[in-house]
Amino acid sequence: MGRYVLRRLLQLIPVFFGTTILIYWLVWSVPGDPFAGKCGERACPDSYVQFMTDKYHLDDPLPIQYFHYMANLLTGDFGQTFGGRDIGGIIAAAYPNTIKLAFVALTIEGVIGLTAGVLSGLRRNGFLDNLVLVSTLFLLAIPTFVTGFVLQFLLGVQWKIISPTVSGDAPISQLIVPGFVLGSISMAYVARLTRTSIAENSRADYVRTAVAKGLPRRRVVGVHLLRNSLIPVITFLGTDLGALMGGAIVTEGIFGINGIGREVYRAIVTKEGATVVGIVVVLVMVYLLMNLVVDLLYAALDPRIRYE
Repeated sequence: MGRYVLRRLLQLIPVFFGTTILIYWLVWSVPGDPFAGKCGERACPDSYVQFMTDKYHLDDPLPIQYFHYMANLLTGDFGQTFGGRDIGGIIAAAYPNTIKLAFVALTIEGVIGLTAGVLSGLRRNGFLDNLVLVSTLFLLAIPTFVTGFVLQFLLGVQWKIISPTVSGDAPISQLIVPGFVLGSISMAYVARLTRTSIAENSRADYVRTAVAKGLPRRRVVGVHLLRNSLIPVITFLGTDLGALMGGAIVTEGIFGINGIGREVYRAIVTKEGATVVGIVVVLVMVYLLMNLVVDLLYAALDPRIRYE
């Protein structure tokens, strides 16, 4: 296991540099003047433009710019915005709220999605199965911003059950409804994926053998059927964490959460390419680490999988 983990960590290095090169090239290749609007309605002075161009190596070829950026990044320096704000400070202030929101969404979609999928998979073509299929189709058909605005209006404005907006420190209690909104579509996918996996594996030979041996139904489902059926679901949930963090722009905007999604949106609008690159680089690291964790969970779920 140790050698496998070491080998996987070494494999992450070229993947990390390859993805960051692509991200850096895409962000800084976008046409337009990066200093537009930085000096109000009038054009920025030539001296300011020249100073900022030299400071951020904007006259250098993109490979040279990337080299300077990664040299600073590997020392923990994410750089500064054109306005002089420290990008590392922006990420440090915004990421905790987004991480909490993403984990709340992941927990909700995991608990509700798995429960609904298992129950519907064990009782195929019954009332509960049809109810899960209809409700998940309903969630998939509704855009996230519609779900967010409806729940915010009903629960926050009409019935006053929750606060319409989340406070600055974003406590977990205020993130339950935004987390449900953020994870609603993924929750539907998890329920359907679990249902399909349970239904398929319930006809497998090892399940029939366990039933023929007289094992209790709870043990057959919990030990034999569920563990093997969870492998594709764990894969989806593991990779979905990064997607939830990167896709929280709409949810954070609706509920006023000061998170990474809002910072990305602001950076795109103001053409702060360094901020966009810094935030996306952190998301890349989250994706890579979660893929490693998912691979390690495979061996814990399925005893037939061993890493030598």
